[in-house]
Amino acid sequence: MKFFICILALQQLYVLSVAQDFDFFYFVVQWPGAYCDSRHTCCYPKTGKPAADFGIHGLWPNYKTGGWPQNCNPDSTFDELRVSDLVSNLQREWPTLSCPSNDGVHFWTHEWEKHGTCAESELDQHDYFEAALKLKQKANLLHALTNAGIKPDDKFYEIKDIERVIKEAIGFAPGIECNKDSSHNSQLYQIYLCVDTSASNFINCPVMLHGRCDSRVQFPKF
Repeated sequence: MKFFICILALQQLYVLSVAQDFDFFYFVVQWPGAYCDSRHTCCYPKTGKPAADFGIHGLWPNYKTGGWPQNCNPDSTFDELRVSDLVSNLQREWPTLSCPSNDGVHFWTHEWEKHGTCAESELDQHDYFEAALKLKQKANLLHALTNAGIKPDDKFYEIKDIERVIKEAIGFAPGIECNKDSSHNSQLYQIYLCVDTSASNFINCPVMLHGRCDSRVQFPKF
């Protein structure tokens, strides 16, 4: 019996160590106008209405096989003090739109504990959030799109043109996710960019996300 318990413990330790290995990140940003347009309720954070820009949704470890690890270390909880120097940037670049209105800590806690803990072999908590902020600045997606005449003005744009502009801006094809508003319009919602395990460089997506988008999508105002 003791031998069996020992083997079981080793198996659990092995599963945990494997779960913390990963092949790449999805860096995901979302358009707040589409988020709010597709929900009955949308609450601005306590700091006020976010800027009309893509907000960070997450930095998610993934496998080349298509799966992903999650909740890898229950002992590694989010500690706001460890990212205290980043909070003002997180509030601006990684805002929450969930209700009731809040300060974003619940959102960041969820992202760290579900996704960030699975990247601790590469990034500690501070590095994880700082890397996401740097990727947001590096991609600068809204600037690239608006410079190409694709603006958040409620008009419809060819999805292939959006993909082309983003690929020209970062060097690699993005994954794009759309949603439907109350009028069943297909809207630009989330953009997935693939990143290496150091969370420093954009790469070709080992697994490309194919969201349900019409050939023409609305870029809603916010």
